[in-house]
Amino acid sequence: MLGDVLLIADKHREAGEVIIDHILKNRKPKMIVAISGESGSGKSELAHVIAKGMRKYGIFAKPVHIDNYYRIHPHDRTEWRKEHGIENVVGPGEYDWDTIMRNIREFREGSLSTGPCVDLVTEQIDQLTTDYKDIDMIVIDGLYAIKTEGTDLNVFIELTYHETKKAQLVRGKEPQNEYRMQVLEKEHQEVQALKPKAQVLVGMDYSVRMV
Repeated sequence: MLGDVLLIADKHREAGEVIIDHILKNRKPKMIVAISGESGSGKSELAHVIAKGMRKYGIFAKPVHIDNYYRIHPHDRTEWRKEHGIENVVGPGEYDWDTIMRNIREFREGSLSTGPCVDLVTEQIDQLTTDYKDIDMIVIDGLYAIKTEGTDLNVFIELTYHETKKAQLVRGKEPQNEYRMQVLEKEHQEVQALKPKAQVLVGMDYSVRMV
């Protein structure tokens, strides 16, 4: 997302190094790594650290933030959720999975790919074109990233929104009010249900373990 705030700390770098080592030992052509976790848990920071860290091994990895792929425009999402009921609509079904899978297919093919990119300043949805010819890996991050079909490694961050309130406030994506707390609780339920799909768990203290 354009205008996103990354709060990269030592814990992200240390966890990233462990995951990079695991990737190098299990590397595949056109590899896809997915990182899921709740709001403020550090998904984008970890994706950035991993993608950038692969460069020193001659591997070009690109972060892909699938929170860019919401079907409902940012300007309309709050009212749409309220109208249809937070309990009914908040979850993976809000994503445009057809476009996600098309962009992943284009990565696998090494072709030009155009997909949505949300500008957090203007809340407009831009279209970003990427040439995947020389990209060796993508690191997908997002609430439901590990639900993506065809991933090679799934990483799950165990921090919940209860522990990440400070990060949410600093990043300031959405106001912290009753509506937002209801959304976070529903996301919590949906994200935690994906944990069994993970091969790598990042704990509350950002220690990394393989499962």
